[in-house]
Amino acid sequence: SGAALWGIDPAALEGRLPGYLPDVPLVREDVADYLGEVQALDAYLGVLLEELEARGQMGSTLILLSGDHGMPGIPSGKATLYDGGTHVTLTARVPGASPGRVIDDFVSLADLAPTFVEIAGGEPLPGIYGRSLLAHLRASSGGWIDPSRDHVVFGLERHVDMAREDLLPYPQRGLRNTDFLYIRNFAPNRRPMGLPPEASVAPEYLDMDPGPTKAWLVANAETSPAFHERAFGRRPAEELYDLGSDPDQLDNVAYEPGYAQVRETLAAQLLEELEAAGDPRVTGDGLTFERPPFTDLSEGSNRYLDMLPEPGIAGEPAQ
Repeated sequence: SGAALWGIDPAALEGRLPGYLPDVPLVREDVADYLGEVQALDAYLGVLLEELEARGQMGSTLILLSGDHGMPGIPSGKATLYDGGTHVTLTARVPGASPGRVIDDFVSLADLAPTFVEIAGGEPLPGIYGRSLLAHLRASSGGWIDPSRDHVVFGLERHVDMAREDLLPYPQRGLRNTDFLYIRNFAPNRRPMGLPPEASVAPEYLDMDPGPTKAWLVANAETSPAFHERAFGRRPAEELYDLGSDPDQLDNVAYEPGYAQVRETLAAQLLEELEAAGDPRVTGDGLTFERPPFTDLSEGSNRYLDMLPEPGIAGEPAQ
């Protein structure tokens, strides 16, 4: 669709893909199609804005545009804590505000609920992790607005329920600032993208959505083992990436002596914030997400298990 509908030539992407993607025709076509989806969204948004203008409501409407994750079906994308999975656009149109500003502060989608509450004149909600962005939306200039917003914390438990045995999650928490990305993997013995073909009754590596890039990685596991391992292999308990020299987050320096102080500082900062937020992964025994209802195998409780065929269907033994 990228080429057919939007004129995006996959060949023009040669040499321009991030280092975690194989620079081969099929993957370039996959990325071109995703760029086509971005173009489609932009066109749809234009239609909505024209309708608001035609109805005379543009001047009284706050518009916020974002996404919930990065590109699906690729390594270091959706269902990961690398920039390709967590860094999404947040674009706003605010009546009466200065247009064309780019804000450098680290913010999170968790900040949107407090923002809407403040706009509506409500009181801050207890137990809400995020902080209102209203001051940023109304600021007269871009750049850095709030010096305390010098980092962001995020996390992941599970994407697809049955990606791993017993519906177990792949628990991760991360902290990103201007210079570094630190990731804590709480169960490094598990596979981050799910079980491989030989160990799964479901499609392999379920935590990575299906698509051309994933299919290429699976099919070329033997000829391109580095790409396959980076996409599907187990990860160490801690990951640290120096973003100044490694923007694609390919070289984990967490265990290099020269980065020991940085790793310890960020690990302590992350733990402090998780504890302050009451994150179940670091409170109590830390296993809340590994018990029912999160691992409930009863009938009707799991949308993926319920899709599997009944044993013996059509006279054939269950596979």
